[in-house]
Amino acid sequence: MFDGAGWGPARTIIASGDLFVNWVDIPSVAAFEDGTLAAHWLQQSDRATYAYDVHLSLSKDGGQGWGHPIVPHEDRQGVQHGFVSLLPYGDDMLSIWLDAREYASGGADAPEGGFSDSMQLRATRLASDGSLSEDVSLDARTCSCCQTSAALTGDGAALVAYRDRTETEIRDISVVRYDDEGWSEPVNVHEDGWQIAGCPVNGPAIDAHGARAVVAWFTAPDGEPAVMASFSQDAGRSFLPPHRLDLGDAIGRVDTIILQDGTALVSWVEWTEEGEALMVCRVTAEEGCLSAGRLHLNTGAGSLNFPRMVGVPGGVLFAWTQPGANISGDEDQIQLVLGRL
Repeated sequence: MFDGAGWGPARTIIASGDLFVNWVDIPSVAAFEDGTLAAHWLQQSDRATYAYDVHLSLSKDGGQGWGHPIVPHEDRQGVQHGFVSLLPYGDDMLSIWLDAREYASGGADAPEGGFSDSMQLRATRLASDGSLSEDVSLDARTCSCCQTSAALTGDGAALVAYRDRTETEIRDISVVRYDDEGWSEPVNVHEDGWQIAGCPVNGPAIDAHGARAVVAWFTAPDGEPAVMASFSQDAGRSFLPPHRLDLGDAIGRVDTIILQDGTALVSWVEWTEEGEALMVCRVTAEEGCLSAGRLHLNTGAGSLNFPRMVGVPGGVLFAWTQPGANISGDEDQIQLVLGRL
């Protein structure tokens, strides 16, 4: 745990031989309003390769001890459940995930006499006592393995960004909104028109402050890779035309936060002449990327994977997987950099 000055000791939440470990579908921790911590991880539920469930655990003592696992989805089939976002919402925690309960089975969007091949976006509310609300579908057809992302607006609404999927294999970014009236219909952030017959494993990122929200994402229509960002001025109900941020050879793997002045900080991974680079740019709704800069150049044998950032007092904390210097040499490590604003 980071207190703004340093890190406390690492503590084990779960140790098991059945954990589902995936470089793109990673665990997370979030805090309830009352200080209770919620952690999630993925655990195998069957012998099939992609048969795994979401598991949640709660800690009432700041991470010293953790309760029994809670599975947020009502479905217990041996299929994929993952790509989770946890978001504090009032006294509760929203748990959002991708769900394959109707994948390769007769589903609502299946052709007559055929099978559905669609993942769903689903959600439930988790209380700090471990109780769950009904597990509901937010979108019956989504991309199958792109991360979800969630943020809370100033008016108390929750926004969830994810990669959608049409029947013609257009896989652009959509947002759903949750407030006192329930879940909205999906809103397309921008019609990129990226048609791809497979998951690009490259989800969006969203953040919000007051009525302003920002979504950053990777796209590649007509084979041209790009990192884009779009702002909303009405708490996620609609989005402005996007700005392109990358230098021309984007890999994607984006993250974003909104700063106190209303600008956004967006990070992404890009190929450069020197190698794989972690890029960062301050972005405005009016002008787009003000000046892209390279935060880190990777000279290791592997990839930076999916870098993340979070606002901390006085700055921004960046984290990424730093691969070892060579395949048979140093082990991978988590690299941290504190950027002052």
